[in-house]
Amino acid sequence: MEKRWVLKERVNEETVKILANELGINPVLAELLVQRGVTTYDEAKDFFRPSLQQLHDPFLMKDMDKAADRIIRALDTGEKILVYGDYDVDGTTAVSLVYTFLKELGHKDVDFYIPDRYAEGYGISYKGIEFARDNNFGLVIALDCGIKAIEKIKKANEYKVDFIICDHHRPAEQLPDAVAVLDPKRADCSYPFKELSGCGVGFKLIQAMADRKGIDYTRLYKYLDLVVVSIASDIVPITGENRILAYYGLKLLNSHPRPGFEAILKFSNINRRQGAVPRPVEELEKNGSNGDENGYIFSRELTISDLVFLLGPRINAAGRIESGRNSVELLICSDEAEAETIALQINELNTTRRDLDSSTTDMALDSIKNDARLLTSRATVVYNPEWHKGVIGIVASRLIETYYRPTIVLTKSNGLVTGSARSIKDFDIYDAIDECSDLLEHFGGHKYAAGLSMKEENLNAFIEKFEQVVSRGITDEMLVPEVEVDLEINLNVIDQKFFRILKQFAPFGPGNMSPVFQTNRVMDNGYGRIVGKNHLKLTIGQREIASNPFPAIAFQQGDHFTYINQGRNFNICYHIEENEWNNQKTIQLNIKDIKIPNESEG
Repeated sequence: MEKRWVLKERVNEETVKILANELGINPVLAELLVQRGVTTYDEAKDFFRPSLQQLHDPFLMKDMDKAADRIIRALDTGEKILVYGDYDVDGTTAVSLVYTFLKELGHKDVDFYIPDRYAEGYGISYKGIEFARDNNFGLVIALDCGIKAIEKIKKANEYKVDFIICDHHRPAEQLPDAVAVLDPKRADCSYPFKELSGCGVGFKLIQAMADRKGIDYTRLYKYLDLVVVSIASDIVPITGENRILAYYGLKLLNSHPRPGFEAILKFSNINRRQGAVPRPVEELEKNGSNGDENGYIFSRELTISDLVFLLGPRINAAGRIESGRNSVELLICSDEAEAETIALQINELNTTRRDLDSSTTDMALDSIKNDARLLTSRATVVYNPEWHKGVIGIVASRLIETYYRPTIVLTKSNGLVTGSARSIKDFDIYDAIDECSDLLEHFGGHKYAAGLSMKEENLNAFIEKFEQVVSRGITDEMLVPEVEVDLEINLNVIDQKFFRILKQFAPFGPGNMSPVFQTNRVMDNGYGRIVGKNHLKLTIGQREIASNPFPAIAFQQGDHFTYINQGRNFNICYHIEENEWNNQKTIQLNIKDIKIPNESEG
C-alpha cells in the first residue's frame, strides 16, 4: 500500500540550540524534545526522569470526595462491596487493582464481577445489578464502564444498590444518577489530565483512599504494572500523567512482575534470566535505567510494544472467547504454580482467538472483494451474523491494513446487530457514529475506536447514512496512509551516545511515538536478501556521506529487492532500535517505508 511521507515542521532553531547546549546533546535530539513540548532544562529533567511525586491530587477529580466517603462508610460498616468491570484488558486490570487494594485493607466482604460478553454485552448489565441485589452487595464500584448507564443506574437505585462509576469514555449530556461519577472527560470536571485509562481512573480512586486512610503512597507502587498494561492495551496517550504511570509501571514489570504477568509472558518465550531475583518495589523511584544487568529479571527488557502485542492479547482472549473472570483470577493470583495453570488456559484461548481472527478476516476481505459498492466506498461496513463477537474489533483493525478507511465489523448477538469500529488518522469515528445514533440502540467509545448495536431492520439505513457521514467528512489525502517523519538526518548522526539518549525518550506510544527519521540516497552493501515472509534484510550506507553502515530490516517490503539489489540509491524512513542476537546488542534501522528517487515527494 502506497504511503505518503509528511515531514514535521521545523521548530524554533534558537530554542533547539539553547536546549542542546544546556543538556550537552546532539541538536537532533534537542529538536525531538522541542517537538514534544520540552523546551527547557527543567522540563527535560522531568521528561527523562519522571517522578511519582508529579502525580495530580486525586481529589481534583469531580466527585472523588463523594466516592472516597462512600467507600470508607462501606469499610467501616462491613458492607459488602462488588467490584465490577469490563471484560477487556483495561477493565480486568482495573478490577484486579481495586479488588486487591480493598482486600489488602482487610475488607472481607468484597467480590468482583465481569459481565459475559455474549449474554450481557458491554458495560453495566441488568443481570449484574440483579446479582448485586440478590447477593446483598450494598455498593458496586464500576470500572472502565458505566458513563452512559442511565437507565441501569435508575434500576440499581430502585434496588437500593449504590454505584460508584469510574470511567474514561466520553459521557453524554446526561450522567447516571450514581453516588459518584468519576470521569475526567466530564464537562464539569477540572481534573488536569483528561486521558487516563479506565485502570488509571481506578488508580486515582485508590490514591484518594490511601490519602483518606493515611496510607503511604509507596504502598500503591505495586499496582503500577496493572496500570501500564491498561495504558498500553487501551492505546491512550503516553503523555502527562500517563507517561509517569507508564514509566514506573514498566520499571515494576521488568524488576518485580506479579506471578500472573510472569506466567503469561513465558508463552511468548520471555523467561526469567538465570539467577535473576525480583527487586523490591520500594526501589521504583531510584534513578537509573531498567536496562542494566541488575535492572530487570527477564531475558530482555519489556517495552510498551510487548504489552500491546504479547501481554494484552492474551489477557483479552479470556473475555473474547470464554470469560474475563479468568483474566482477573490470573492477575490477582499470588501463587506461581496456580498462575501458570491459569496462564496455560488463557494461552489456549488465545490460540483459539487467533484462529477465529484469521478465518474471520479472510471472510471479511472476500466479502469486500465481491461487493462492487464496498470496493468504491469511503467507509467499510461488513456484516455476518455468524461471526464471533469476540474478534470483530481485531478484524476491523486488520481490514484497515488492506483498505485504509473507517471500518465497522458487525455480527449478531442477543437479537441485535453488534459491532466494533476502528478509524484512521485524523478521522473521529465516534462523532461519525454519533451522527447515526437515531438508528442505534447503544454506542460508545473514543475517536479511533467504538462499539455499537442496532436492530437488524436498521442495518441498511445505518450503512447508507454512515457512508454519507464519512464521505462528507473525509478527504482523499486522509485515505492514504501517512508516515509522519520527525526529522530528516544523515546516518553519520547516529552513534552509541545518540542512541543511548534516544532510548530515554521511552516509553513510546500515542503522543510520544518512537521517532521516525528520513534519510535519502542510501544503498545496500550488496548482500541484502529476502527473509521470512517478504521481509528485506539489508546493510545500509549513505552515498556521499562518510558513515558506518547499519543493519536494517524492512518488514513486508521484499517487492523492492530487485531494484535495491542493483546497487542503486533509494530513500528510507525508519526507527532506530536495538537488536540483540547471541547476547550481542547492535543498533538496527527498522525501515517503515522505502521510496526510489523518482517516486519521492520533492
